[in-house]
Amino acid sequence: MISPENLFAAWETFKRDKRNKPDVALFEQHLERHIFALYRELAAKSYQHGPYEGFWIHDPKLRRIHKASVRDRVLHHAIFKILNPIFEETFIPTSFSCRVGKGTHKGMKELAAMIRAVSRSETQKCYALKCDVRKFFDSIDHDILLEILGKRIKDADAMWLIREVIGSFTTARPNLFERRGLPIGNLTSQIFANIYMNEFDQFVKHALRVQHYVRYTDDFVIVSNERKYLEQLLPKMRTFLTNTLRLELHPQKVFLRKHGEGVDFLGYVILPHHIVLRTKTKRRMFRRLKERFSEYRSGAISEAALLGSLRSYRGVLFHADAYRLSQDVQNNFWFWMKE
Repeated sequence: MISPENLFAAWETFKRDKRNKPDVALFEQHLERHIFALYRELAAKSYQHGPYEGFWIHDPKLRRIHKASVRDRVLHHAIFKILNPIFEETFIPTSFSCRVGKGTHKGMKELAAMIRAVSRSETQKCYALKCDVRKFFDSIDHDILLEILGKRIKDADAMWLIREVIGSFTTARPNLFERRGLPIGNLTSQIFANIYMNEFDQFVKHALRVQHYVRYTDDFVIVSNERKYLEQLLPKMRTFLTNTLRLELHPQKVFLRKHGEGVDFLGYVILPHHIVLRTKTKRRMFRRLKERFSEYRSGAISEAALLGSLRSYRGVLFHADAYRLSQDVQNNFWFWMKE
């Protein structure tokens, strides 16, 4: 995990699309010196994770992002490179967050396929139970996470390093003995979150024997023909989350509805016979595109970057039944270009 070869490979992965960042460029000026200094600290176990820089983003809700130093982020990539193959094989096929070959679009399409199968192509009743874990990243318990990791990682040095990275951040806690929270922004937080919620995935699939279940980070949906069956699952899932993972479902984000009313998941609404973009997603898309135009006119971004944003949004629309909306985006784009 800490070998110079792995650290240099982690740098190569990390630096992609970041060379224009001042802190990354500064690190690269003396790359070998920085990497070997990091290696020596790790080998001697004198390494200490540095502080974080915090800032807010809208994604789409307001989120607090914590950015580590370049040195620490390179190390995150080195850790991820080793841990990911070890735990990837333990994840269920219908977990879609931050995994190679997965993602939001495939998660949404998997749910749509589940609904078609359960409803027998809209010929039978079908219900969807959608839930969201409250303050997920802030609530992840360090001791529980380390215990889960320790079941597969037997190397004491690796666990020392992982403990240092996990312990580098904590949210506000009620007492001195409780450490919780992972920083949104760390690459390691993504795999740690999947490892943590994999415990719940295994419970749902094997203990509860749920057939139609899909999860993306802390959002999950279960599909069934029987409303009562889904209602009976809720208290069992709440109990497991509370007692085993010290998590709780968001009380305002538990929805049980007929699929004909539309199932909102990952920015899309899945309806009988078609899929549409969520209204908030549409508004955010047009607002963000206008912001990108302002950045382009001020010289903050290039025309290539602006066109890249357009392609990205058209890619989002490609996965929905949104021909007219796609045309509106295209027409607005060229109208703004001519202004």
